[in-house]
Amino acid sequence: MLIGELAERAGTSTRALRYYETHGLLRAGRSANGYRVYDDAELRVVREIRALLAVGFGLDDIKPFVACLRAGHPSGDVCPDSVAVLRRRIAEVDAGIERMREVRDRLHAQLTVAIESRETTCSGRTC
Repeated sequence: MLIGELAERAGTSTRALRYYETHGLLRAGRSANGYRVYDDAELRVVREIRALLAVGFGLDDIKPFVACLRAGHPSGDVCPDSVAVLRRRIAEVDAGIERMREVRDRLHAQLTVAIESRETTCSGRTC
């Protein structure tokens, strides 16, 4: 199929497809007139790429998932390299959640101090 058809079927743009191709994620053949021609299997690859991008993966992290699909697996997340990326990303998300909890706790503490200070400073008058 031509790039326009792949883009339409995958729900993306031709520009995105060319971008994935330049990063080695997508494979295109060339027709006699130089047009990109994609195998039907590339639709599955594009869908995998888009799903992973939607949850915050970078293109480099996506490569093992694409390689897993190209190796004939029904899913891109069953290969050891993909599992390693998933584990690393979960650890990164967990660390981010912990940092956000710490920020939330500091903000709560600051708010508590501010309210107590305001009540003490403003008792009996308008602040």
